[in-house]
Amino acid sequence: MNTTDTQKHNRKVHLFSLSFTKLGDGLVDPKLVLSWLLTSLGAGVFWIGLLVPIREAGALLPQLFTSARLRHVLVRKWWWVVGSLVQGLAVLGIAVSALSFSGGVAGASIVSFLAVFAVVRSICSVSYKDVMGKTVQKPKRGMITGSAASIAASGTLVFGLLLLFGVFEQRLIVFVALFLASALWLVAALQFSYLREEASQPAAESTESIFSVYFGYLKRDIELQKFLVVRGLLTATAIVPPFLLLLAQVGENNFLVQLGGLVVASSFATFVSGWVWGTLSDRSTSRVLGYAGLASVIFLGLSLAGFYQNWYDSAWFLPVVLFGVVLSYQGVRIARAVHLVNIATEETRAAYTAISNTIIGVVLLATGLFGALGAVAGVETVIWVFLLMSLAGGLIGFTLKD
Repeated sequence: MNTTDTQKHNRKVHLFSLSFTKLGDGLVDPKLVLSWLLTSLGAGVFWIGLLVPIREAGALLPQLFTSARLRHVLVRKWWWVVGSLVQGLAVLGIAVSALSFSGGVAGASIVSFLAVFAVVRSICSVSYKDVMGKTVQKPKRGMITGSAASIAASGTLVFGLLLLFGVFEQRLIVFVALFLASALWLVAALQFSYLREEASQPAAESTESIFSVYFGYLKRDIELQKFLVVRGLLTATAIVPPFLLLLAQVGENNFLVQLGGLVVASSFATFVSGWVWGTLSDRSTSRVLGYAGLASVIFLGLSLAGFYQNWYDSAWFLPVVLFGVVLSYQGVRIARAVHLVNIATEETRAAYTAISNTIIGVVLLATGLFGALGAVAGVETVIWVFLLMSLAGGLIGFTLKD
């Protein structure tokens, strides 16, 4: 089945499906869009504070268990298809909740649907990396991931521009975006069902527990251990945006007004970085992780300089900093996904994905402590910690094997 025509067909299916879901991610971004939505609904700080931890950790922690089941599935694309269908329905639930409720009820309902979305996302994450490894040749994986990110970012950029220039009322635009995102996941699921995937060899039954098998992989593979250290340190690029908003001391009303500018900055960074990071990842994932970490250091340093020099008074400064941080994050995101696929075999790929994502899920849950640190020592202290994490992650990233 691994013919030229099959490879071309599969690359198109991956590109379209991944572009649709990545665009959906941009339209339902918990860091910006859902935070804005809950703020406008008067949901309260408690529910807003749960958005990012629920979305990130919920999509990672269950993978240790789902990957074990995946090893016994012969045609694995259907996991991704069903998962995308459920994600689309969960986003539809978020949209309906936003239209129907307000206050704490809206917060509870939206966070609940987001939790369903995140857990199902974990199934898609495990199955997708495994299916990509089976159906797309290694030199093309980074190109597909990067291209899809850029295509999706162009759509998110249009969304941000509509918000920025007030073409329509902001609330209407956000609601339309939520319903559109739901449809995108449903269409992506239909498209992915046409992927040509050969059946895998059934996994041998093991008398060992999941934990002992996976711990064995982790114990034996030094490269995997070092990769997890790098990925753990570079989580700083993912969790720093809310702290940048706090550092800028953006009030509630200002945040609602600035949503368009921040979405534009974020999506434009994703658009620019997708093509570049994706192509470079096909050459050297270790260099991309290193350069992305150092880029984060530069822009976090700029954010601190702005804090000390009062540059946040300028409307352009926060979007510029956010642009740089998202640029760094996208480099980390693309390179880490490609690197993990490349260092694993078909037999270990799902297990490596689960090990990596479970450990990082725990790390992300622990990042709640940074909020306490910010309350005690100041938000700028947290940014300094993120800067040092990015520096260490980038430097160790250069030492990974390609």
